[in-house]
Amino acid sequence: MAVRHRLIKVSPQTVWSVLADGSRYAEWVVGTSGSEPVRGQWPQVGSAIGYSVPLGPLRLTNETVVRYCEEGSELGLEAQAGALGTARIAIELRPWGEHCLVVVDEHPLQGAGASPLLHNVGMEALIQIRHRAMLARLARVCEEEARAGRPESRQVRRRAAHGTGSDHA
Repeated sequence: MAVRHRLIKVSPQTVWSVLADGSRYAEWVVGTSGSEPVRGQWPQVGSAIGYSVPLGPLRLTNETVVRYCEEGSELGLEAQAGALGTARIAIELRPWGEHCLVVVDEHPLQGAGASPLLHNVGMEALIQIRHRAMLARLARVCEEEARAGRPESRQVRRRAAHGTGSDHA
């Protein structure tokens, strides 16, 4: 079971503001680059972001879809991994005093990655290592956001500047 947690020394609202900005996904998710919204209003259920995964000279394009969202506290994602299938990623934010405890739970959902041949103890260990790095990146991004005095995401600020409202961000 690939479950990992990290205490991030900012408010849950600051962490949520980063998670709720689909254009920042590649800043904290290990192995991705260049994320952008492709469907719907992230993080509403059914919305999606696209991103690329560089593999040497190749560049794979994938998508992550929001399957569940409890604004400010939980985000359920389904990440597409090409021929490997999809993964279910649940991110939970828990207030921890004045800070935020972030719990990430990831498991293969569909396709080859969910088969017993690929989903084994070795794969779980790799996911744990990836999550450690991912949560460290998320902490860095959130703590930089808080130090800069910007508790809201860039996406929310862009919408406000263009007069399009805040729609669940």
